[in-house]
Amino acid sequence: MNQTAEARPPVHVSVDVVLLTLIAQQLHAVLLRRAAAPFAGVWALPGGYIHAEEDADAQASAARVLRSKVGIEGAYLEQLATFTGPARDPRGWSVAIAYCALLPEQNLPAVAEDISVVPVSQLPQLPFDHRAIVDAALARVRSKSLYSSLPVHLCGETFTLPQLQQVYENILGEPLNKVSFRRKMDEMDWLEAVPGALQSGAAHRPAQLYRVKPAFKQELALSPRGL
Repeated sequence: MNQTAEARPPVHVSVDVVLLTLIAQQLHAVLLRRAAAPFAGVWALPGGYIHAEEDADAQASAARVLRSKVGIEGAYLEQLATFTGPARDPRGWSVAIAYCALLPEQNLPAVAEDISVVPVSQLPQLPFDHRAIVDAALARVRSKSLYSSLPVHLCGETFTLPQLQQVYENILGEPLNKVSFRRKMDEMDWLEAVPGALQSGAAHRPAQLYRVKPAFKQELALSPRGL
C-alpha cells in the first residue's frame, strides 16, 4: 500500500551560510553557538528553516538568517550547493541549501557570547555536515578567485591595488606577479579610481584609491583567462 501524504515523514528544508571574512591575512568563518537541540551549545554555521510565508526564495532566507541571527546586511551572497540525506540531521531527512557569503572585516557584527569568528584552519568540530559545507565554500572561493572579482567583497569600499592584490594572494595562498595582476584587473574593467583620493604611506609615495564600478556591485567581473 502506498503511503498517503499525511503518513509520509516530513522533509526538513533549511539554509546554511558560510560567512567568510579576512583578518590578519587569514580567512575566518563566522560561527554561532546553537541555542536549541540538537547539538545545543555547539558552534555551528548560521542557518535556519526557510520561512515559506515571508521568504521570496532561498537567497532571501539566507539573507534573513544573516540579518536576524548575525546582525549583518549587505554581505555578498551566492548559492553554493545543496546538501541532502537522512543522516545529516538527527531530526530526520533534510535538505540544506548552502550559501557562501563574503564580508569585509570592518563590517563584522559586534562581539557577542554566541558569535565567534574563527580562522578556517582552526575550526572546531562542527555539527551536521557543516565541515563539508565549509570545505565546499573554501574550494569555491579559491577557484573563483582565479578568474573573477570575487575577492573584492572582502575589501572595504575603497582600496589600493596593492591591497587588492594582497587579498587575492591571501585567498590563493601564493604570490602573484604585480604586472600580470594589474593587467588582468584592467582587462576585466571593473574598477574605477576615486577622484582625488590617495592613501599615503610612510615608506612609499601616495597610492591611488579604487572602488568597484556600480555595475559590478552585485555582479562579478569575469576573465576568460585565469590570473
